[in-house]
Amino acid sequence: MRILVTNDDGIFAEGLKLLAAALEPIADVVVVAPDREQSASSHSLTLNHPLRMKRVREHWYAVDGTPTDCVNLAVQGLLKECPPDLVVSGINYGLNLGGDVTYSGTVSAAFEASMHHFPGIAFSQEIGEGASFSASAELAHDMVRVLIQGGLPKDLLLNVNFPAARPNGIEWTRLGKRTYRQTVVEKLDPKGRKYYWIAGTPEWEEESGTDYQALTSGFVTVTPLHLDLTDYAGLERSDKLRLQFDRLNVSHDASQSAEPSA
Repeated sequence: MRILVTNDDGIFAEGLKLLAAALEPIADVVVVAPDREQSASSHSLTLNHPLRMKRVREHWYAVDGTPTDCVNLAVQGLLKECPPDLVVSGINYGLNLGGDVTYSGTVSAAFEASMHHFPGIAFSQEIGEGASFSASAELAHDMVRVLIQGGLPKDLLLNVNFPAARPNGIEWTRLGKRTYRQTVVEKLDPKGRKYYWIAGTPEWEEESGTDYQALTSGFVTVTPLHLDLTDYAGLERSDKLRLQFDRLNVSHDASQSAEPSA
């Protein structure tokens, strides 16, 4: 068993070190991670300049790019002849709940693994009183071991969040919903020029069965994800829109045919 480990907090992050160490007893671990913090880098891919990969120590490599870059370089380059059986990302400093998975570099690394047909798991840690990366890394080891024993499906894509306090158990959840208030903060620099911070106060919707609800109740949350963003329910209820677009197409065809030829 070979496991590729990455993150978005950087190659020297505590969560990465402890996660890799926890997985070494059950797999051949290779670490390919950003050379600096890449939080909120989402699923970005570096296309406008070349990437460089530096060997930090045996089986550990730092890349001057995003978590997505790291997974790409690993599975398409470094490990092309001996690809990983699983890609694990984390343990992230801070939670990745609800819609924040779309911003997260940690989760996007697992998404990238899935795009290359490798199972992927993203681990994130709530920061607060009692938080322990060591304890979470041990639990991550146990979870990965169980998944390996049960057989890893190629389309496995999980988002896992650990509470700060000792967990009450593990719950399978769906993504929660939240909105941000006052998301742009405007300030003036010493020369009187405006600058902006993306900030804001999150407000969660209280719904049972969500990752937010389970996490705040003290549970480790496991949320299955997938790459297909199609709204299938929307397809079923789109009859009215389809008629509107059909009329638009007919109108467009008629206007094209009415144009005089040169």
